[in-house]
Order: sequence, then C-alpha cells, then structure tokens
Amino acid sequence: MLKVCSFMPAVTQMIYDMGLDGHLYGVTFECPEQALKEKEPVVRCILEGKNLSSQEIDALFSASKHQGKDLYYVDEPILEQISPDIIFTQDMCDICQIDTACTAAAVANLEKQPELISISPESLDDVFQSAITIAKAIGREEVAYTYLDRLHKRIDTVIDTLRETKALPKRVMLMEWLDPIFNCGHWIPHQIAYAGGVDMLSNPSGDSIVTQWDKIVKYDPEVLIIAPCGFTVNRTLEEMHILTEKEGWGNLKAVQDNAVFIADFDMFTQSSANTLVDGIELLAGLFHRDVLKVPDRLMNKYTPFKIKVVQ
Repeated sequence: MLKVCSFMPAVTQMIYDMGLDGHLYGVTFECPEQALKEKEPVVRCILEGKNLSSQEIDALFSASKHQGKDLYYVDEPILEQISPDIIFTQDMCDICQIDTACTAAAVANLEKQPELISISPESLDDVFQSAITIAKAIGREEVAYTYLDRLHKRIDTVIDTLRETKALPKRVMLMEWLDPIFNCGHWIPHQIAYAGGVDMLSNPSGDSIVTQWDKIVKYDPEVLIIAPCGFTVNRTLEEMHILTEKEGWGNLKAVQDNAVFIADFDMFTQSSANTLVDGIELLAGLFHRDVLKVPDRLMNKYTPFKIKVVQ
C-alpha cells in the first residue's frame, strides 16, 4: 500500500474527506485536529506556541522572506522512518506553508526518494481538480468524482435558490488579514460570486494584496467578512480594535446595517474543496439572509460583530 505524507493542511483535509486517510502517515503541525491525533507531525515551524499579533506575524514573515530564511523545517528522522512514496506539497505561498523547494532539500538525503506532488490551486476550479490529482496519485481516482459530485450539487442548490428568488448581488468585501489589511484573492472571489456577492476589491485567481483603508471606505461594502488566514473567530476578535479604531469605521454601510461577520479561516484560505463549499453556503446565508439560512452545522464557524464605533 502506498504511504503518503501531506505537507499541506488542505490536502490532508481532502484525503480524509475522500476516505483515503489509511494511506496517510505524516502531516504538518497545522493540519486538522483529527489528523494530528492520528498521524505523525513531520513539518514544524519556529513560531509554534508563540502568541504574536497580526502586525508581528506579518513583519516576521516578510523579514524571513527578504533574508531567505525558512520558518518551516522537516523532522527528518520521522520522515525517514515513515519512508513515504508520495509527499504532497505546494508552491502557492512560501510564507504560510512549507514549499516544494524546502521539501526537496529535506528529502535529498533519504534512502528512498519519494515523489513530490505540488498542489497549488489558483481558482476554485483548480481546487476541485486538486482532489482528482490527489486521489489519482493514490490510485483511487474514482472516489474524487463521487466527492466532487456531492460538492457541485451543494453549490447548485445555492445558485438555484438565488436565481429563483431573483436575489441581487451584494457589494461585499472579505479581508484575508487585518494588519496590514489584505483583500481576498485566488478562489475566494469565486466563492463570493457563487454565494451571490461581488467583491470589487478582490483579486480573482491571484494573490491577495495590501489594501488601503481609504479605498475600503470609498467602496463602502454592504457586507464585510473578516477571516484572517490561520485565525479562528476568537483569535480574530482579539484584534478587531485594529478596524474599529479606524476613522470612518462606524460610517460603513456594513457596520450601520449590522452586516459585519467574523469567520473561521478554514472555509476560505484553506483550499480544501469541502471546506470551501462550506464557505459558499455560509456566505450565501450571510449575504442573503432573507432567502437563505446559514446551515446549522456552520453556526459555530462565524459570529456577527455588532459593536459600532462612532468617529
């Protein structure tokens, strides 16, 4: 039986979703809780256990990238013991996760050389294709099509409801980071579109970028979603003062209408197909509260933010 290591949390999640976790032996420290209970953490980070602010995290990652230093490292003795046939890695972001180059250096001295497969989606369609790539590599391509068929049916249900009710698209913004503020990129604008919204500050199929506050004030979103990469709702709440203290916060339409929501990151910046469809269903329920409801199973994945700050 093939032995697989996943150096990408999204890949780990999809392996579990498709029932292929019997092949999975090694994961990263950031992988889903179930995987960390059952599999060996192989990839570690020097920031583990440190409680840093958004600004400190951004500064540290920017400095390490400028200096050519790696924040991630592989526990080579554990990897040698696992002796995997395949390692799934990524080349989409060398800041948030270990990349293929770093992985290649770590496995160079292994007696058995594993195949390195990079999973680096840019669009939502790419994410769905990733599921096929993963399952095919493990020799179970058919399970990916069953998995994706279920996900497409869930998206179709959202689209059909919005069409039948003639719901107009909402002017929205989703933030991927707080300090500095980053817009959303890659597949997230596609999620927003399926959910019946339009984010004119986003960068579809491309990297998220720093976005100036005055630009957001001028855009004046009807709905504001805040889901910083790697942050849970409670972690984000600790830093909401960064936004509420800005000039013009209380005048935003989203704030005035109590349409500011904080959400867990894994439905947006974690590129696993099932969690991204969760994100579509959540967004649809938040954008169009008159015709759609947030699924009960996702109620603990977000919270309304209703504190108004008058400037």
